[in-house]
Amino acid sequence: MPEMNLRHAVRAIVLDDDDRILLCRLAFQKTIVWAAPGGGVEPGEAPLAALRRELDEEVGLAVEADPPHVWHQRVVASGHAAGYDGVVNDYFLVRVPSFAPRGARSDEELAAEHIDAFRWWTLQEIAGYRGPELFSPRDLATPLAALLAGGPPVRPAPLGL
Repeated sequence: MPEMNLRHAVRAIVLDDDDRILLCRLAFQKTIVWAAPGGGVEPGEAPLAALRRELDEEVGLAVEADPPHVWHQRVVASGHAAGYDGVVNDYFLVRVPSFAPRGARSDEELAAEHIDAFRWWTLQEIAGYRGPELFSPRDLATPLAALLAGGPPVRPAPLGL
């Protein structure tokens, strides 16, 4: 069986003092997806170094301590990540006071990565959302509710699509 070419990425579950989660709005051709900030791990880059770089670039957040690794997602699906057979996302919990996201990247640079907005969401807003836009993972409300209720798991919880 040939080895799969999976894109390795890191994402931050950024929660504020009111347990709201910060999500990026990713606009693809016909699909809008709200996802945790983060991105690809460069060759030779440590996952937490990639997380710190991505958070600085996208939302202007400096992470000093090593955040807990809370979720792990492996999606094997052609077309899910351009040029790859799928993606592996590792999610880390970052708790901060609420802030207005503004990273080092320009609006044009963010748009090149399909990011066109940021928003703080409550668990209730995510669970009750019935619009055409999607969340990543699709059932974000389920693992988020577990994380808010029980805190970081001993081992990263597996996520679906």
